[in-house]
Amino acid sequence: MTTIENAPIQTSFTELLGCRYPIIAGPMFLVSDENLVSAVSNAGGIGAAPSLNWRTPDLFREAVRKIKTLTDQPFGINLIVNQANPRVEADLAVCVEERVPFVVTSLGNPKEVIRRMHEVGGKVFCDVTTLEYALKVQELGADGVIAVSAGAGGHAGPTSPLVLIPYLRKHLRIPVVLAGGVATGEQVAAAMLLGASAVQIGTRFIATNEAKVDAKYKNAVLEAEPDDIVMTYKLSGTPAAVINTPYVKKSGLQLNPIESFLMKRKSTKKLMKTMRFLIGSKMLQKAAMLPTWKEVWSAGQAVGLIEDEIPAGEVVRRLVSEYYAAFRGFDPQTPQASRGGARGAATARASATP
Repeated sequence: MTTIENAPIQTSFTELLGCRYPIIAGPMFLVSDENLVSAVSNAGGIGAAPSLNWRTPDLFREAVRKIKTLTDQPFGINLIVNQANPRVEADLAVCVEERVPFVVTSLGNPKEVIRRMHEVGGKVFCDVTTLEYALKVQELGADGVIAVSAGAGGHAGPTSPLVLIPYLRKHLRIPVVLAGGVATGEQVAAAMLLGASAVQIGTRFIATNEAKVDAKYKNAVLEAEPDDIVMTYKLSGTPAAVINTPYVKKSGLQLNPIESFLMKRKSTKKLMKTMRFLIGSKMLQKAAMLPTWKEVWSAGQAVGLIEDEIPAGEVVRRLVSEYYAAFRGFDPQTPQASRGGARGAATARASATP
């Protein structure tokens, strides 16, 4: 039975993807798997995972097919499209052949991904941190952008979401998704008021039953505070947010002078990015899956808002309940009704039926 606490939240994003709630479980390296993805999608959001969470394209294809057996709802796959990823073409082929409904691109030119996914009816959103890149992907035909702002885990952007979302909405015609620091329904409501059509939430889903990572990683998320999150260049050469463990403190956050020099040279930049990408991936894998003193755990500033480990579906239900609670007592004539995807903030409440 639909009540005001679980009524659909209607935005341009939910209309485009055909999901109940504008909530994406952000694709997290080594954390997101078939069970986590399907649990979020079954709860009404969009579960997503990076293709690189599976060691080969064939294993990735098997995972996509398993997700389809676990949910009949839309789900997403993240493709890293820069030259440091040798699997991008093979993984894109899997997404096309398996007709993945939603693809998120990161760290590169998404032109080919957009073209080929559109041929099979897929929707493509692109990670962006600046207006310049957002305008480029819009012109390439992207269906929307993921505005990766300050506070996000992984490759976070430098700009506050309070500025980035309305700034992008002012200049773009396509939906904007807020990513960075979100872990509560109140923040989802705030995102809608700013003009976002959805939110992408990563760190909150690390502390879930479905996340198959080492218990020390989950405990670190539960115990960390926002100021425990630091930006390191050592995972990929691009600033990435991690928990400031003793190992991270000891190893430092910057590339050494030789790496920095080679990263800036045109003739060696691609090789250095590939090497740093492979080294960083291996570090994250060992820390996430095995007890190790080399503790490198990706997370965002939302760690300070996470206090318990619960099922992923319960996270979605809690976010929706908190979202509606945040709007109780608000004037239904508030300005968000005219702001792009945010119009659902008012209309969704009216759509609930007893």
